[in-house]
Amino acid sequence: MITQLLTAAILLLTLQMLGSARLGRLIHAVALQAGAMILLGLFSVPEWPNWHEGLLIAVTAGLKCAVFPFLLFRALRETVVHREVEPLIGYARSLFIGLILLGSGLWVANRLPLPPGGIEPFQLAIALTTMGAGFVLIVGRVKAITQTIGYLVLENGIGMLGFALAAGSPLFIELGVLLDIFVGVFVMGIMMLDINREFDHMDTDKLSELRDV
Repeated sequence: MITQLLTAAILLLTLQMLGSARLGRLIHAVALQAGAMILLGLFSVPEWPNWHEGLLIAVTAGLKCAVFPFLLFRALRETVVHREVEPLIGYARSLFIGLILLGSGLWVANRLPLPPGGIEPFQLAIALTTMGAGFVLIVGRVKAITQTIGYLVLENGIGMLGFALAAGSPLFIELGVLLDIFVGVFVMGIMMLDINREFDHMDTDKLSELRDV
């Protein structure tokens, strides 16, 4: 029951992000989504994690629910943009794509030969939907901070799969993934500040209009 509620919460947060224009709400939503994903992983395993897995979960929770939102809010305070005004893919269309991703995920999950006692088809479908929604945010938005949030949404979907399907993965591999994410968010934060400082906007599509002086 708890796992189903957490899975439904992840889905609702995903759809909310696809239809939201306020950057602050997006940051809150991606942090809540990460927390729900971590709790889902804890309640999905048959026994309590050992200290290696507990360390990984603690590091993951600290980065995704505290450090990343803090960095994003700090970058948001340094800019003058708080809304995604002209996305490449509109919000109604993004929600429609999200529903298509959900239907496709359910179709795929119910046809894959899943191991007994492992991830449920509904959880697999939501994980695939979350990953697809991350791609939509990356491709369909023009603000660098929104694209960074899309990257985190994509990773949340991957993490949701990882907790259920890769419980036996070595710790150093998982920490390597987290390090890559941290570096990616850090670099994107620098890019957002530099773009806004130099060009008074954060629209990445306008970078194609640069010319040599």
